Amino acid sequence: MKTKYIISMLKRNYSTIIIGAIALIILFVPEAKAMMHQGLMKIGLFQPKIEQTVENTQPKTEANYQFEMIDADGKITTMEDLKGKVVFLNFWATWCGPCIAEMPTIQKLYDKFKDDKDVVILTVEVENKKEKAKNFMTSKNLTLPIVFPNSTIPKEFFDYALPTTIILDKQGNIAHTTLGMADYSGQEVVDFLNELKTMKN
Repeated sequence: MKTKYIISMLKRNYSTIIIGAIALIILFVPEAKAMMHQGLMKIGLFQPKIEQTVENTQPKTEANYQFEMIDADGKITTMEDLKGKVVFLNFWATWCGPCIAEMPTIQKLYDKFKDDKDVVILTVEVENKKEKAKNFMTSKNLTLPIVFPNSTIPKEFFDYALPTTIILDKQGNIAHTTLGMADYSGQEVVDFLNELKTMKN
């Protein structure tokens, strides 16, 4: 009798059960959450608010942020090494659904600038999970450069919100910050990076 009652109840509420199961999957499975976010980006949501405000005529002071990064091969990069270049830094983690969702858009941006000696695009995996990060990139057919914190991350760069993306001008000043997921594949971001390249030192 109980079995019949349970079956009857399931039949009456199957749509609610399915919706609940989908919601739980999206909530707890980063890949599912990433797919949902990518769908939202495709319809034009989550565009970064880039403002074309670069003034070529005004000299900029050089920033002095202290931050050291290391890649999987042990090569260290400091902020001093990056002076004179426009730098795009994306802070992420392998478990973060929104981070996973925006990665293909960062790949598209990277493909446009990978041969440009004046622009550096780096993804900073904040938990130092080198093998997991490398396997993630391989599984997603991504060729983005991955680095890991080798010192304390300046709070101006990253204050524990994932993902966070900052763009630095050639003097190392923060020219743009996005907290949360965004689509970086659009022309607006490309134009902004190119505009930063033209700034006078």
